[in-house]
Amino acid sequence: MRKILIVSVAALALGGCSQYSRSDRALGGALIGGGTGAVIGGAASGTAGGAVAGGVIGAAAGGLIGAATTPEPCYVRTRRGLRRVAC
Repeated sequence: MRKILIVSVAALALGGCSQYSRSDRALGGALIGGGTGAVIGGAASGTAGGAVAGGVIGAAAGGLIGAATTPEPCYVRTRRGLRRVAC
C-alpha cells in the first residue's frame, strides 16, 4: 500500500509539470484519476466493484480536469508590434 501511495504522489507531481496539448493532459488526468479513484474506491468499499466504480468516476473526472486546466500559450509583442509566443 505504501508503494502505491509513493507512486501516486510521484505521478501527480510529475503530471503537473507538463505543457502538452489538451488531449495529452486529458489522457494523463484520466490515468491519474482512474488509478487514484480505483485505490480509494477499493479501500473505502473493500470490494472489487467499489474499485471499478471509483476508477471509472476518477478517470472521467481526471480527464475533464486535465483538459480544462491546459495552460494557454503566452504572447508578447515585439518592437515591431508582431505577436510572438513567449512560452
